Amino acid sequence: MSVNEKIRLIREAKGLTQEQVAEKLDMSSNAYGNIERGENDPKLSKLEKIAEIFEIPLSELVDLSEKGNLTINFVRQQNSKKHKNNVCINSSNSELEKQQLIIELKDKELALQQREIAYLKELLDMHKNSKTNLTE
Repeated sequence: MSVNEKIRLIREAKGLTQEQVAEKLDMSSNAYGNIERGENDPKLSKLEKIAEIFEIPLSELVDLSEKGNLTINFVRQQNSKKHKNNVCINSSNSELEKQQLIIELKDKELALQQREIAYLKELLDMHKNSKTNLTE
C-alpha cells in the first residue's frame, strides 16, 4: 500500500478531516489533499509530523527496504469490481492490506480507550474514597 493511501486511511480511521490535519501541519487543505492523492511527495520532516499527529511511529507510514533505504511509493488507488450484493472484491492484495490497516488502527484505538476507561474508573474510585474519608 502506498504512503498516501496509508495517510488517508489512518486520517479517516482517526476521525480527522483533511482540514484538521492540514491546520496541524500549518499548510493549506489543498496542499494536504495533494499529499493524500499522491500528487505531491512530502519531505521526510512532513511525514514525521503526520505520524506525530496520528500518534503512530513513522515506520507505519513508510517502508524501509532491506538495504536501509527509505522507499516511498505514491500510486493512485486501484479500481475495484463490485459484486451483486455490493460487496467490494479486489483482485490484488491492496484492498486486503487497507482493511487490515483499518482493523489494526481500530484495535489500537479501542485498546487506548479501554485504558482510558480503566484510568477514569480508578480516578472515580479514588474520588469516592477521599469523599468517604472526609465525612468520617
